[in-house]
Amino acid sequence: MSKSLKFYIGLLVLLIGFIFLIETTTEKPINWNKTYNEKHKSPYGTFVIHNELESLFPDSEIETFNNTIYEFLDGNYNFDEDEYKIDGTVVQIEEYATIDGTSADELLYYVSVGNTAFLASNTIPEIIKDSLKLDTKTSFSFKGEATFKLSNPKFKHDSIHLKKGTNNVYFNKLDPYTTTILGTQTFNDSTYVNFAKVNYGSGSFIFHLQPVTFTNYNILKEENQSYIETVLGYVPEKNIYYKSKNRVGKNLGNSKLRFILSKKALKYAWYLGLISLFLFIIFNAKRKQRIVKVITPHKNTTVAFIKTIGNLYYETKDHNNLIIKKVTYLLEYIRRIYFIDTQILDDKFVKNLALKTSKKPEDIKILVNKIAYLRAKTNCTEQDLLDLNSLIEDFYNS
Repeated sequence: MSKSLKFYIGLLVLLIGFIFLIETTTEKPINWNKTYNEKHKSPYGTFVIHNELESLFPDSEIETFNNTIYEFLDGNYNFDEDEYKIDGTVVQIEEYATIDGTSADELLYYVSVGNTAFLASNTIPEIIKDSLKLDTKTSFSFKGEATFKLSNPKFKHDSIHLKKGTNNVYFNKLDPYTTTILGTQTFNDSTYVNFAKVNYGSGSFIFHLQPVTFTNYNILKEENQSYIETVLGYVPEKNIYYKSKNRVGKNLGNSKLRFILSKKALKYAWYLGLISLFLFIIFNAKRKQRIVKVITPHKNTTVAFIKTIGNLYYETKDHNNLIIKKVTYLLEYIRRIYFIDTQILDDKFVKNLALKTSKKPEDIKILVNKIAYLRAKTNCTEQDLLDLNSLIEDFYNS
């Protein structure tokens, strides 16, 4: 090992040690990011409210799930009995509700059969807003300070005043026939609805547009606890299913370096080591192999082969054979991409495929009926083949 290399290695070790010393002796700053993560004890985490659910709902079973709402509810659905295996309230506390369209549809159906959803968020998915005939609005003159009050006169002394963290969103449209206004917020001397219960089917949605109310920073203030307990008192005394912020496969969950990258000092040391290694390779590595001769790759003849086979089938006028192959390839695609059993093409299959593809059930029903009809037909015509092909192409492309 050369003296210069020893010098660089020693300098690198000294630098890493210096960084480690600074990080261990420096007071860790408070994280004021709005994470709404039930594992975080930072001001805007939800560690306290998540841990207090058992005491707030002593007779309820508390379950936390970290997959999507659709995956959770669909996994607890009994298709044989055509009913959910669970009942209770789905709770989500998040600044901006990350609910995809499929999950929103599933949540609407879950509530409609007699359950509840408690959503504390600045945003509501468009599908849910359209279904419940409500809308929200943002005020750009809002300065971040607001007073929250409950509509029930019994709780007139439970109002709270938040000086920071709140956002400028409120309900500007509600259906009076299905909505019960539970609370309001006042800012800039104007009062708006921010807390409401909306009936849907046999169940109901409970919305609170200021999720910052339920963070560690605000819930630990004694003067706020009565308001928060009253708000959660509108949640039925049934099982609670809490939507976790710790998504599967997100951030560092599956990374082999998750521990190193989760510690600031180790993360800086890791990056510094990689940069040093990169610089060492650039300035010290020598080329030790000859130039690799460029070999022209073989031409891809797959497309030409497929065209030849397609013309052969078409010229023989064997429409039944082509229809069977097209149906086989379509069902294999559905099994591989959407993980749906295709042995029985019934109403359950249509519902599952519609949920996973976000396509209209009636369109999928037309395709399934066409497949069943052509399977039973002995002598299919060229028009039958063209009609089936058109439906399959629409399924792939729409």
